[in-house]
Amino acid sequence: MFSIPICRNGFAALLLLLFSLPSFAQSFRVQCPPTTTLHPTALPAGAGEPAYVGPSVTGSNSTPTKHVNGAIKCQQISGGDGYATMGDGTQTYMFSFGPLSGLADIRKGLPGTEFASVFNVVGDAKTNPNYNGAVGLAPDPESVPAGQLTGHVDPRPIMDIGVMNGNIPAPTMAIDEDDEFFLTLTNVGMIMRPDLFEQHTVHFHGYPNASAFFDGVPDASVAINIGASFTYYYLAPDAGTYFWHCHITPPEHLQMGMVGQIYVRPRQNRVTTGTLYASLQSQQLDPRTACGSDILCSTPLPPQNSVMHAKNKSGTPTLYAYNDGDGSTAYDVEYPIQIHGFDPNFHFIGMTFNPEPFVDMKDKHFMLNGRSYPDTVTPGPMQTPVADGSKHYSQPLPALINIPAGGRALLRISDLDVTEFQTLASLGIPMHVIGMNARLLRDLAGNDMTYNTNSVTLGGGESIDVILDASDTTKYAPGSVYYLYTPNLDHLSNDAENFGGLMTEVHICHSVDPTTKSCS
Repeated sequence: MFSIPICRNGFAALLLLLFSLPSFAQSFRVQCPPTTTLHPTALPAGAGEPAYVGPSVTGSNSTPTKHVNGAIKCQQISGGDGYATMGDGTQTYMFSFGPLSGLADIRKGLPGTEFASVFNVVGDAKTNPNYNGAVGLAPDPESVPAGQLTGHVDPRPIMDIGVMNGNIPAPTMAIDEDDEFFLTLTNVGMIMRPDLFEQHTVHFHGYPNASAFFDGVPDASVAINIGASFTYYYLAPDAGTYFWHCHITPPEHLQMGMVGQIYVRPRQNRVTTGTLYASLQSQQLDPRTACGSDILCSTPLPPQNSVMHAKNKSGTPTLYAYNDGDGSTAYDVEYPIQIHGFDPNFHFIGMTFNPEPFVDMKDKHFMLNGRSYPDTVTPGPMQTPVADGSKHYSQPLPALINIPAGGRALLRISDLDVTEFQTLASLGIPMHVIGMNARLLRDLAGNDMTYNTNSVTLGGGESIDVILDASDTTKYAPGSVYYLYTPNLDHLSNDAENFGGLMTEVHICHSVDPTTKSCS
């Protein structure tokens, strides 16, 4: 690591310096070890998540067992700026995070989180459209023996891809319970604001960290300067829907677009034998998730039953939102839905050298997954021209919801709005609310606290898990179209009449591809 004294107008000089320095003398790094103490054996390339057969540790001293659960997952993101296209066609400037790994998956609307065997592959993301490895990863000329993968990177492809490559929402992250997650943030600087030497962090809101050092709040953690990288480490906590954002001047950086979503899949997805109830009983042996006197217990046992791990409409193992023990949170397809809003005047001033009017901040662009209707139902990634005229993937995540006839869709809804409360209503298909703020709606006695409704209201910093149940084929026939929208009529526009706002469509299909979410 090294430091460079920078004058107020020295950002361009810094960029030139990054390109001209020898490859061993730069401060960009990535970290994704193939093995750790908790995962001593590297998974072979192409292997999936190991099955869950019992807790990894038991007893008051966390005595290790023979079971190794979860895997090592990694992701690399950039902190910088970019442009996005609003529902009225306005190209809006933003501070934002962009992808530096998993690029092929992100362009398909999938999370950019990858197994270590995928992340640690040297390749060229600009020439290989299927590349999901870490951008810039290169053999280390100073390793012994030379040419080992030690986290050494070439800064040139990182700057080529990371500059002006901001996404809204920020790259989606998805991990499984018991995973070890290594997240590298690389600060590439904000090209349109060379006067701002902004640091960035990653704060996982509501995510229970073991150490404040990785929490992203700069008072008790670290902040990443321009031209530097930092790798956060997390042991995946309880299943649920979380979200993340930059914690440097949060009202400004959240409003400007530095927000994203992360969700944790439950162990129950990896149960292959026995009943779900027995699986949940087994989890009570793991002191990290055991239910006792802890009021935050996330896996209370339901009334005993013998529900087996079943198959869904696609013939693949059923997925679950939580470790429910009774199959009550099963779904066929899942959709992350992030609610957010922009104040267009604030964003315009954010691109200039004028003081930003925090006191007058008022959202007028309202978005689901960074898009407003009808862009919410446009399949595939959206691109926006940046200052030099080149197009960058700005909004890769559609908000169109396709449900297989007779199936169920899980909506992982989070609200990262700064100034407004937001309401979403479902016309025709009731919302079954199963979780709030990454907690299954069940009391400690196992009683069901879930409920049906036709609308949910969230404030900034809240998440909710909703299932749209189309299992009754007499009501929900293939070809039917329903709407998910806000009844707040002033949020059904994007600062202009007849444009956008918080609305998307729900399509009932004969079948839905579980990977691409495409309808047939």
